[in-house]
Amino acid sequence: MQGIIPIKGAVTYNLTLDPTVWIFDDRKLDLKTYFDEKPVQEEDEKYLREVGAHWSREIMEGAVFPPTLKTERKFDRKGMVTGTFGIEIKPFLNNAGIKEDATEVVFECRNGEEHTFSIEEAKTLIFKYSQDGKPLTEDGPVHILLADGSNIDNPITHVEAIRVQ
Repeated sequence: MQGIIPIKGAVTYNLTLDPTVWIFDDRKLDLKTYFDEKPVQEEDEKYLREVGAHWSREIMEGAVFPPTLKTERKFDRKGMVTGTFGIEIKPFLNNAGIKEDATEVVFECRNGEEHTFSIEEAKTLIFKYSQDGKPLTEDGPVHILLADGSNIDNPITHVEAIRVQ
């Protein structure tokens, strides 16, 4: 099936990924700003900010039981229609359950090319799945971007399967 990407090989669970539904995923990354403003924060500093914001909200609005902050979502419809989005690969590889004897992840492309990364390296990669609000139908369904964005102008394209070996 075109547009569906299987994760296969040395995994506990063979998964199939459908990039067309990721536009609604809360984990999506706005790639127009992601590589420009990558915030560097200490874990303690981040924790203190989150706790402070929660404390301030409870003082101003009162405690809410059960907490609903994480379930309250507002969709930016215009952003969804015009945005360029990606999603980290790591959760998908983790959910597939990579077996202990596996050492690398291979991205198989339609043109016969294969791109190999170590498992640690592969978990830092990003799937780009939309450009200006449109799915990547011509050379997609996804593009593979390096974590630092150094290949944003020349991504890995035509990905049709992920093989863990």
